[in-house]
Amino acid sequence: MASVNGSAPRCEHLDGLPPVIPRWDGCRDCQAGDDDWVSLLLCLSCGWVACSDDSPGRHARAHYEETDHPVARSLLLGPGPGQCWCYVHQRAV
Repeated sequence: MASVNGSAPRCEHLDGLPPVIPRWDGCRDCQAGDDDWVSLLLCLSCGWVACSDDSPGRHARAHYEETDHPVARSLLLGPGPGQCWCYVHQRAV
């Protein structure tokens, strides 16, 4: 079945994700190292907040690699579906 993100198949990693609340208002790893981030992502499995791949630390990707939590959503877009990224499929979903 095609999804809203073009002709790509629908991402099953979005199925059954619990509602999450961001645990922090910034990337804790960047804050600990006094680093800056470009944008933040919210892990849709556990609520972890970390910097995106366009930030020097790439801590959201590190969180995925450590936990296998597959989908993160941009925090810049506010509430609602927003822009999500599936690390397994390596695409927006």
